Amino acid sequence: METDFLVIGAGVAGLSAAIEAAPAGRVLVLTKDRLTESATEYSQGGVAVALSDEDEVGLHEQDTLLAGDGLCDPQAVRTLVGAGPRRIQKLIDWGAEFDTDGGKLTFAIEGAHSVNRVLHADGDSTGKEIARTLFRKAQSIDAISFRSFSSVVGLIVKDGEVCGAIAWNEADRTLVPVYARAVLIATGGIGRVYGETTNPDVATGDGVAMAYRAGAAIANVELVQFHPTALFLEGAPRFLLSEALRGEGALLRNADMQRFMSRYHESEELAPRDVVSRAIVSELLRLRRGPVYLDLTHLADGHVPKRFPRIYRTCLLYGVDLELEPVPVHPAAHYAMGGVLAGYDGATTLPRLYAAGEAACNGVHGANRLASNSLLEGLVFGALAGERMRRYAGGTLRKPRIRRPRTASALPGNAITNLRHLAWKHAGIARSGEGLKAGLEQLDLLSTLFEKGLARTSRHGFETDNMYEVIRLVARCALAREETRGGHYRLDYQQSRPEFRKHSRISRGKDVRFVEVGAAMRDRSP
Repeated sequence: METDFLVIGAGVAGLSAAIEAAPAGRVLVLTKDRLTESATEYSQGGVAVALSDEDEVGLHEQDTLLAGDGLCDPQAVRTLVGAGPRRIQKLIDWGAEFDTDGGKLTFAIEGAHSVNRVLHADGDSTGKEIARTLFRKAQSIDAISFRSFSSVVGLIVKDGEVCGAIAWNEADRTLVPVYARAVLIATGGIGRVYGETTNPDVATGDGVAMAYRAGAAIANVELVQFHPTALFLEGAPRFLLSEALRGEGALLRNADMQRFMSRYHESEELAPRDVVSRAIVSELLRLRRGPVYLDLTHLADGHVPKRFPRIYRTCLLYGVDLELEPVPVHPAAHYAMGGVLAGYDGATTLPRLYAAGEAACNGVHGANRLASNSLLEGLVFGALAGERMRRYAGGTLRKPRIRRPRTASALPGNAITNLRHLAWKHAGIARSGEGLKAGLEQLDLLSTLFEKGLARTSRHGFETDNMYEVIRLVARCALAREETRGGHYRLDYQQSRPEFRKHSRISRGKDVRFVEVGAAMRDRSP
């Protein structure tokens, strides 16, 4: 297959890029599941943007920098908040329907925001509405086409430049080369590498793994955000209970039904996510029993079903009426601040390879993402990447032959479960040097199962290979970062340290190194 621009992933970043690249040539968008399956689809909380009368871009910038705990790239943040209002207005022009009151947009507040600036759609289905709008716009453009394979398994690289990607067509069990003048990785996050996660099944870190194997630099991959309030019921998925619930007044209570957040942060339930997650874990350890509950029973009758219809219906499906009883919650892996090292235009350390959205690390989130900045990041930086990819329009389309790799033996059926348990135990919310080293030793013992150069013959196999690669990267970088900062919490280094106010960086065949904030994004050498 041939195209001008290849976009891997159909979430907010991938679709934004495809729309912007389309005026310069043909765009092929590849997905590994149904075309609308992405983290965007499940995003509830909203999209943060400085559009209300009480807000301004400078305040949004300040809140983002504070949440990032010293690791935000200031220029990336300025780009995000400055371009945000234009991007949201463009969505509205394309038909996005955000919640309004009397014809005016309504804005909610969430943790670590200083003013009400979070837009919602249908209460708690904001990502779904944004995805619907972008998908409809993309479908209206003749230059954009879609194709669903079961996996994109690797990048095609010739003489140091990316020339396309290799997809696995599970229907006829063949590897399909897709050649392109420029490639965008917009594959989403790495959350499924953890045993407890709010992420959809597709979020297995494929983009990070394939970029790393191709030789691209990876940044800040140890910085994982654990959302404090995921549904915690036996037999139920770890369904996200949005930050917006606490913004509306939901309270956290321990097993004795007592509030406890005042012991951990002055902002109580509206503290940054990393603080709330660690507070919940600390409270469970302090009482030596659980669970922790999220309590909305004190809110006005009818408010929860109206304001959060999707969350209310889901909890009711699993036997909890949020109007009548508190719901058990527990932290779960939610968002990756790190990923494929990319500039503000999405360019990576490999020529013709771009990255945007959660799969990328452009420094905008620092060590801890501000609530509801993720959808805005996908919109802004996805579009910038699409615009930048146009530079290769009309250039030579290189089509190197790919060597068919030897087929690997099948992995044990429980391989993914074991890897996810290992990641949660050794590189989860609370980390230590001892635990990280133990985790890496266990991964080394499994290395023969993941020998390089072998091809799997199923989506399960490819995903497991990628998860193994990503877990190793997270553990190696977490071990090297000997401090606590943002989403990274070390039991043996519980304070932030000035010498680590830097971005981690790792690439194939090289050890972890730390680079000054901002410099990491400008230095495009592997």
